[in-house]
Amino acid sequence: MITLRPLDFLENTRILITGGTGSLGNRLMQVILGATSAAHVVILSRDEFKQYQMREAQDEAARQRTSYFLGDVRDASRLRRAFQGVDCVIHTAALKQVPAAEYNPFEFIRTNVVGAENVIDAAIDCGVSRVVALSTDKAANPINLYGATKLCSDKLFVAGNSYSGKKKTRFSVVRYGNVVGSRGSVIPFFLAKRKKGVLPITDPRMTRFWITLDQGAALVLNALREMKGGEIWVPRIPSLRITDLARVIAPECETQIVGIRPGEKLHEIMIPVDDSRQTLEFDSHFIIKPAFPWWGGDWHMEKGGKPCPDGFYYGSDNNTEWLNDAQLAQMITRLDLPDAREWASERGLSPRSGSAGGGEAED
Repeated sequence: MITLRPLDFLENTRILITGGTGSLGNRLMQVILGATSAAHVVILSRDEFKQYQMREAQDEAARQRTSYFLGDVRDASRLRRAFQGVDCVIHTAALKQVPAAEYNPFEFIRTNVVGAENVIDAAIDCGVSRVVALSTDKAANPINLYGATKLCSDKLFVAGNSYSGKKKTRFSVVRYGNVVGSRGSVIPFFLAKRKKGVLPITDPRMTRFWITLDQGAALVLNALREMKGGEIWVPRIPSLRITDLARVIAPECETQIVGIRPGEKLHEIMIPVDDSRQTLEFDSHFIIKPAFPWWGGDWHMEKGGKPCPDGFYYGSDNNTEWLNDAQLAQMITRLDLPDAREWASERGLSPRSGSAGGGEAED
């Protein structure tokens, strides 16, 4: 269970979020401003209209504690300007669509790899103390270009601790699976497609990891709090079969097998076998330690971490935790989407609890 730890360490700090107009960046901003009295949040992104929308949705008190920078992580000089006076950076900016990466590889490399290098250099040069970079399950044993660029990014951020040397800047990575209801994900897609009576299924054997937006934000902020530098944080989250998702969303619909898309996996992995000897297990997450001599000590073991057995791997197919129908319904009804609200209303489900008649869904 991922629970948000106290954010007292962010008091009197300035936090910058790259790609901050995305769904995670928006939620991180809300959590930080709501849970701390003095933190200031800087949103860096390329989309002026989304920045306008975010600002319009804030009350005056929140606006006073938020700054908006137009910029691109490809632009190193703009990053150095934006990072001036910043204490912590959360790096969420990335190009993410797997099929798009297969057809536009150079663009993904410029944003996801060169952009990561620019963030590292700017953070060190500007004296940022902590940087957490967002990764993906597709970076573990990647078979597509997107996953390969994120694996490169992960390696860069881990090695960034060596580049920082005796300076105070430290870097860590957070890796997790599909975010429920995020832009371009399968739940909004299925909710829209069900009106046509047919749901396209890539492969009936397919499984995925699932995490809510609130859980993702809590994981990132917990890592920012506890990081030593060089870790890859991996949450313990449930898996889901794509056929179960289709059945819960639209049992009345036919399914059509359309085949796996270019660069897509049948199952996702977050901790490969080769990383098991460097992995520590906790109640709510795993930590993959860097294989660098500068790491030293067993700080995370002192916090309760237990070494994973050699040969361990963490995949969406061998997971010990799976979403049941009630939990999945709860996730869908909590989405702030018109199609999700319509779906819940048709089934007599409460948006608060995700259960019929207002009762609590099984957790």
